[in-house]
Amino acid sequence: MSDPVLLAQLLESFFLQRLNAQRNASPATVASYRDALRLLILFACDRSGRKPCQLHVSDMDRDIVLLFLNHLERERGNSVQTRNARLTAIRSFFHHVAANDPASIGVAQRVLAIPVKRSDVSVTNYLTRSEVTALVKAPDPHTSLGRRDRALILFLARTGARISEALDVDAIDLRLERPGRQVLLHGKGRKQRIVPLSDDLATNLIELLRERGIGRHDPLPLFVDAHARRLTRFGAIHVVKRAAAIAASTCPELSRKQISPHVLRHSLAMTLLQSGVDLLTIQAWLGHAQVATTHRYAEADVEMMRAGLDKAGIFAATGARFKPKDAVLRLLERI
Repeated sequence: MSDPVLLAQLLESFFLQRLNAQRNASPATVASYRDALRLLILFACDRSGRKPCQLHVSDMDRDIVLLFLNHLERERGNSVQTRNARLTAIRSFFHHVAANDPASIGVAQRVLAIPVKRSDVSVTNYLTRSEVTALVKAPDPHTSLGRRDRALILFLARTGARISEALDVDAIDLRLERPGRQVLLHGKGRKQRIVPLSDDLATNLIELLRERGIGRHDPLPLFVDAHARRLTRFGAIHVVKRAAAIAASTCPELSRKQISPHVLRHSLAMTLLQSGVDLLTIQAWLGHAQVATTHRYAEADVEMMRAGLDKAGIFAATGARFKPKDAVLRLLERI
C-alpha cells in the first residue's frame, strides 16, 4: 500500500461498516476497539517518526504489534487479559484490512497469526454475607450522597449487574410495584436480561427516585453525580472503595480483600450457589454467554467441596500408609 490516506479510509470503513453496519456492535465494543487502535497508532507513530495521517498499514506490521503488546504489559502495567483484549481489537481491524486492501494481505495475515497469551486463572474473590452487609451500611444515610451510594452498592450486591449495566439503567427500566419487582439490564453485545429486585433494594430505589423528583417511567439515569449527570465508571468505583474504607473499621476482614464493583457480582453468584440455586439459573441471572464461565464459582467454593467429601465419606477413614519393603525404596522414602 503506497497511499497513506488509505489507512484513514480503512479505519473509517472499519468502524462505520464492519462494526456498526455489519456486526451492530455495542457502543462499549466500539469504544474499546477505538481505544486499542488509537494506542497502537500512537505507538507506531513514535516508532516511525511519522504523524498518524502519514502511516501506512505496513507501519503496523507483526513486529510493531508484538512490541506494542509488550509495551502494554511492561510499561503501561496492563494485565494479560487486557493485553489479549487489545489484540482482539487489532485482529478484528486486520480482518477488515485483509478483506478490503489486497495489497496488505501479507501484513494482515502475519498480524492475525499472533496468538493470544495464556494467563493464570486467579481464584475468584468474593465477600461473605456479613461483609456485604457492612459495605452496604457504610454510606451515611442522612445525606443525599450517602443515600445514593447505599442504593448503588445495594443494587450491585442484589442484582449482580456489571458496573456498566448498573450505570446504564434508567428509571424506565425499573418495575418497582409488587408483585414482580424487576429491572431490565442492558448487557454485553446488546443482550438484554431481566433480573428480580429484592424488597430492600426496591425500597431504596423508590426513595431515591422520590428524592430526585423523577417518575418511574422517565428515561432518565438512575444513578447520577452531584450535577445530575449519569454517574461514570470511575465515580462508581470510587463510591465502592470509599464505602469499603469506612466499613473496614467495623469489619476488619474487608481491609484484607480487594474491593471493587465486580467483587459484588462475584459475591451474589457465590451466595446463590451456596443457597442451592443451579448453575443454569445463575448463568441466566449474570448474563454469562457460556455456563463454563459460571462454573468457576463452583470451583471457588471450598466449603461446598469439603461438604461433598464429608457426604462421600472420604474423610471418614484413612488407609494404611504405604511401607516399602525393598531397602532402596526405604532409603528413598526417608529422604
